[in-house]
Amino acid sequence: MKRTCFLLRVKKDRIEEYKRHHAAVWPDMLAALRETGWRNYSLFLREDGLLVGYVEIVTDFDRARAEMAKREVNARWQNEMGEFFEALDGSRPDEAMRTLEEVFHLD
Repeated sequence: MKRTCFLLRVKKDRIEEYKRHHAAVWPDMLAALRETGWRNYSLFLREDGLLVGYVEIVTDFDRARAEMAKREVNARWQNEMGEFFEALDGSRPDEAMRTLEEVFHLD
């Protein structure tokens, strides 16, 4: 498993709505994530909109994202979620994720 952490920023005025969407993620989106190797996936949201994602990937993060990009459900989800984020510069949220370097891990 490869551990990956990434950052995005949710618009402050959309935080509550973003939370509601993630309280009811579509079953077919959850299935697609599992089928493409996403494990132990969590999102953490700070009150100023900073979103931190953590995921363990069976293969590697870029490959898992590429596999998700092939899924129709992912295209629908990214289209719906795109309006919640700042500074996407025309990218979909799954393309704009900025990964962080892991510098320590307590096993």
